[in-house]
Amino acid sequence: MLIGKPPDILSSEITPQAEYLKYLNRRRFLRNAAAAGAVALGADRLAEIFDPGAAAADETKLQTVYSPLTTTGEQLTSFYDITHYNNFYEFGVNKSDPAKNAGGLPTRPWTVKVEGKVKKPLTFDIDALLKLRPLENRVYRHRCVEAWSMVIPWVGYSFSEFVKQCDPLPSARYVQFLSYYNRHVDKWAGETDIYWPYSEGLRMDEAMNPLTLLTFGLYGQTLPNQDGAPVRIVVPWKYGFKSAKSIVTVRFLEKQPHTTWNDQAPTEYGFYANVNPNVDHPRWSQKTERRIGLPFYKQIRTTLMFNGYSDQVAYLYKGMDLRKNF
Repeated sequence: MLIGKPPDILSSEITPQAEYLKYLNRRRFLRNAAAAGAVALGADRLAEIFDPGAAAADETKLQTVYSPLTTTGEQLTSFYDITHYNNFYEFGVNKSDPAKNAGGLPTRPWTVKVEGKVKKPLTFDIDALLKLRPLENRVYRHRCVEAWSMVIPWVGYSFSEFVKQCDPLPSARYVQFLSYYNRHVDKWAGETDIYWPYSEGLRMDEAMNPLTLLTFGLYGQTLPNQDGAPVRIVVPWKYGFKSAKSIVTVRFLEKQPHTTWNDQAPTEYGFYANVNPNVDHPRWSQKTERRIGLPFYKQIRTTLMFNGYSDQVAYLYKGMDLRKNF
């Protein structure tokens, strides 16, 4: 089900990013204060925290550097649209549900386990991952299998840098990502007929491509919960469901892993899920897409092979039948 806003209202006219971040900071403070029983804060302290220039606002900021891998010449999708038009079925199936329901996702403490075909199992703390490499600003096109798209300024570094720390064995040919799963989280709405936890996977050479991004933020801020906090994968030449959110486990495997949507509906969602305008979804065309946030008359555009990243990734699939391996 696609939820849209009236076509005559531009995304830039809804909520400025700074105002929305102030709102998020207020929510974070109130949630943390309640959990700690901090009900005796004075008015001066409350004013300091609610002030958009206070230290609390800095907690969401990420120090970043420019990346030459960023996509240029595209109008960015607004922060509001990126954070209010989401697929995150653990928090509801409608596009507006994750923004309303994902606030209870516990993102600290957070660890990522490394298992499978590695010299030894490892566990990384999220804050250690943040410091592993300089965080880069990378603008990527995001294309959903439902034929809508965005242009998002992500923050992270190439997943290959993480792989080097994991020391996988030569027999590791695939990487599997498992997302956080806990039905006891407030407003958790995981669909009962979907196989949980959410699982996705890549071939090792896909995972090692420099474009594959271990992602910690967007618009220079830490990831909002509804966008996959605190760490996710972004694979810009594939449909969005390949970019697993809220990752807790990374497995290096010899054989192709089971993945949630490929298991759920194998005739509709292939393991590779490369953006390919020549292979339609059984229920709709993939030849065009609707760019979220633009005026209605500017939304429809032609879908590009590999989402426009052919020069960087087409070699990965040389000799493959991309209609069969969709």
